[in-house]
Amino acid sequence: MFIKSLILKAVRNGLGLIIVFFDWVSRPKPSQRSEEEQARAQSAMQGLSLYQFFACPFCTKTRRAIHKLNVNVEARDINKSREFREQLEQGGGRVKVPCLRIEEQGEVRWMYESNDIISYLEDRLASA
Repeated sequence: MFIKSLILKAVRNGLGLIIVFFDWVSRPKPSQRSEEEQARAQSAMQGLSLYQFFACPFCTKTRRAIHKLNVNVEARDINKSREFREQLEQGGGRVKVPCLRIEEQGEVRWMYESNDIISYLEDRLASA
């Protein structure tokens, strides 16, 4: 059983790295904005952090959308930091990525699912 688990983990990680590579070679161009529009767009992303890990296909999809939107959202890799993993589990209630931590007006919400996160970011940017 242990060997099977190791093989599945190796295959999953290998496929994840292949997805990351294809994302890198086919990454879309970021949105172009004036300096003022870019500052406004970046300001709309304040209070957001993305809990993720590097080789996750759904995390790659979310990071790809963030790149295309041409904004910075703090990425917190739960495989590289025990602290981030614990924050996700305690705050979000489960260890599942991608997860967007949304802090606004002193309240914190957690949003799972890549499509929901991408839609939220696009809507937030459109209303900025």
